[in-house]
Amino acid sequence: MLKKVLKKPPSPRSSPVGRGDSHSRTHDDYANSGSFARGEKVRRKVFRRSSKPVSVRSGQVEFLKLNLQRREYRDIYQWVLSLKWPEFALLLAGIYIILNLVFAAFYALGDECIAGMRSGSYYDAFFFSVQTLATVGYGHWYPQNLYGHIITTIEIIVGVFGLAVMTGLIFVRFSRPAARILFSKVIAIGPLNGRPTLMLRVGNLRAQSMVEAEFRILFTRDEPIMEGDTFRYFYSLKLHFDRLISFPAALTLRHTIDEQSPLYGETAESLTKSRAMFVASVVGIDPVIPAAVQTQQDYTWRDIRFGQRFVEIYSEPSDGRLTVDFGRLHDTEPVGEQLIPRT
Repeated sequence: MLKKVLKKPPSPRSSPVGRGDSHSRTHDDYANSGSFARGEKVRRKVFRRSSKPVSVRSGQVEFLKLNLQRREYRDIYQWVLSLKWPEFALLLAGIYIILNLVFAAFYALGDECIAGMRSGSYYDAFFFSVQTLATVGYGHWYPQNLYGHIITTIEIIVGVFGLAVMTGLIFVRFSRPAARILFSKVIAIGPLNGRPTLMLRVGNLRAQSMVEAEFRILFTRDEPIMEGDTFRYFYSLKLHFDRLISFPAALTLRHTIDEQSPLYGETAESLTKSRAMFVASVVGIDPVIPAAVQTQQDYTWRDIRFGQRFVEIYSEPSDGRLTVDFGRLHDTEPVGEQLIPRT
């Protein structure tokens, strides 16, 4: 059966997360103190909580955050950068149209504030707003009273500021590097040199080699404790190699399942019961920018293939160049029965 880590002090590589912390003071302990009461009043004034839950997805797991502080205006910047390009383009187009519609309404409400514009024509006011917002004038329409000058001045300021913000956002999105790493769809566990080994394959889809690449596999599962509760433990799996000076194509990450491994004694049933998950991470430097890039992929117990290994994707033709078949990066083949030692 599974060798329980809880029989001994947690490994330095592991970190428990549970539903409660028995070493922390309770809320009532703090509430009895006057400093807590005063601090609580200040906290309620400064930090207003949002009643709307916030959904955050990390791979295949979705977290629903409750009772968060209200979002700050600076969060908008992160949100805009996280949008996909079609969503980003639609956002800019929507803001542009809304601004013109708003300023067109002000022009239409003015009593002949724009020379050459038909009185009360929202159609003319809209296109005059388009010209003003872009600081482009064709000479036919122009403000002719104080009201018109004030509105056009405000719109020009908004247009100049908006153009600067839009240019900055587009530049940041174009200049931000992104790792194009392909992870295998499954994790294979099979014998390697007579010992059970966990294997995961990654491939670099860029035309350039990633430099100073670092690889990590995080293993997490639920484990019972003596108090009867369940804690979530995290383990950093020791890989055969966890960094490369140059990462040009594809490689297989390997972790030997021995007595020191948190996977020692695990079975498909035990991994399912403990809701086991794996998170593979690749961090490196894009030599073109150059800048650090990072990407990750998570796996559940459903993605594990016992008694399998990845097929060979490297070949060396007669010209001496190595050929890498990315079309077979996810393929596995049987290599024997499950060989995870039992305790």
